[in-house]
Order: sequence, then structure tokens, then C-alpha cells
Amino acid sequence: MKVLDDYPVVIELPVVWGEMDAFNHVNNIIYFRYFESARIAYVEQTGFMEYMDKTGIGPILAHTECRFKLPLNYPDTISVGASVTELKEDRCKMLYAIASHATGKIVAEGSGTIVCFDYKNNCKAPLPDEVRDRIERIQSR
Repeated sequence: MKVLDDYPVVIELPVVWGEMDAFNHVNNIIYFRYFESARIAYVEQTGFMEYMDKTGIGPILAHTECRFKLPLNYPDTISVGASVTELKEDRCKMLYAIASHATGKIVAEGSGTIVCFDYKNNCKAPLPDEVRDRIERIQSR
């Protein structure tokens, strides 16, 4: 979708009936699931999951937020974009946007801070160079 041109990773998902709430729109918590799906798609492209399987060092979500712009309803299809905007020694900041195919508009925007975490020693770890390099390649598309 044109409105997501600034996002190098974009996934498409259906809006399903069970995501609706009593106010006849998609429940607020579901937007975080949509962000999660885009975040995992991005992380998979970096090879971070394979790196975690080998080393025990991988991503963990430290902070997330969402700004709801327009209600989302069933039936619809959405595209969810993810983009890394900040790379630090042990973390990165990711931006998200959700676009409705029915309206062609952005219905929500959000962000997440993903920290590199050593699951064996229960502490932060430096972002691996190979993951950092892949993020930079993804962002330069």
C-alpha cells in the first residue's frame, strides 16, 4: 500500500470477526498483536531468531505504544508496516503503521523498543554485528 512506502517490511493480515469488541470495532489490544506480527516478520528477516537458537541471545520487547487514529472493523484486510528508526548498542526502536485496505488510510501507528537480551544469563547484551548489518540492509531498501 502506498501509505506504507516508508516501511521496508510489510505484512498483510485479515481482520477477523473474533477481534471485534462490544463497541463494534477491533479491540484495542489486537493492534498490539498486529504490531507483534510485523515485528516478528522483521526480526525473522534479520536472522536474529536463528542467532538466538545458537547463542541464547535474542530480542525482547522492552516498551511499546499505540496511537489509535481510526476505528477498524470486520470485514477488512490490513497491511502492517515495520521500520527500524534507531540503532543503539543494545537496542533498536521500531515504528509500526497499520493501514486499512477498505479505507486506504492509516488506522494506527505505534512504536516498540527491542532490547538485545541474553536469555541464559538474564541480562542485556550488545546487538550482534550480523543482526545490525542486516537491519541496515533492510532499512536501505
